[in-house]
Amino acid sequence: MPEELLTSTIETIRFLTLNRPEKRNALNDELIGALKRELSDADGDESLRSIVINGAGKDFCSGADLASLQKISESSFEENLEDARNLMDLFLLIRAVKIPVIAAVHGRALAGGCGLATACDLVLATDTARFGYPEVKIGFVPAMVMAILRRNISEKRAFEMITQGFEFSAEDAERVGIVNRVFAETDFEEKIKEYVGIYEKVSRSAIVMSKQLLYQMDGLTFDASMDAGAETNAAARMTEDCKNGIAKFLSK
Repeated sequence: MPEELLTSTIETIRFLTLNRPEKRNALNDELIGALKRELSDADGDESLRSIVINGAGKDFCSGADLASLQKISESSFEENLEDARNLMDLFLLIRAVKIPVIAAVHGRALAGGCGLATACDLVLATDTARFGYPEVKIGFVPAMVMAILRRNISEKRAFEMITQGFEFSAEDAERVGIVNRVFAETDFEEKIKEYVGIYEKVSRSAIVMSKQLLYQMDGLTFDASMDAGAETNAAARMTEDCKNGIAKFLSK
């Protein structure tokens, strides 16, 4: 039986490849578990600067597979709550991982697959990629990703997407703020490496602290955010990267 998730490392980039192409990389318990394990493993590797999640075959990820949907329909509230929290923990882990986690989307990213992409720190997409939160069409709710989507785009755009369930293009996703960059499908792999390679050229400790502070601010008042910023500013000054960077700048 093939592995649900493939891992590879190119220089400072860890690639996590969803490997269920025959199921359009649909999410199941095994794949979610593998993602959580590999993200945790990568988080402990100080040599890495970024993590890229992509998909094997024609699509990034089509959401939950048929077996998972069948399980949902037969489970109690308590069982479904436990199952939902399993995916919630994956989304939270992506934000807790110290370095940037980037979704590289080709083909379709639908339902839970679109949620997975949205949960990442950055999203890259091919010009032919398609996105959507179609859960309402089967009486379901894109519930956990809503907390992230609401922070990424306007309230009215979020309302439209989650209540109408339509598919939309990579260009539209970039325009509203879900996708950071759209690249031609023909050279997507090279563009991913080029874009993500930026993190090899900047301070790792500064990126780690910036990611932590940005997400910490979500639940703070303006004054508390400013205070957290001041503390992070002071802490950054004490790092070796900052001391070396200032010394290099002053020596020019």
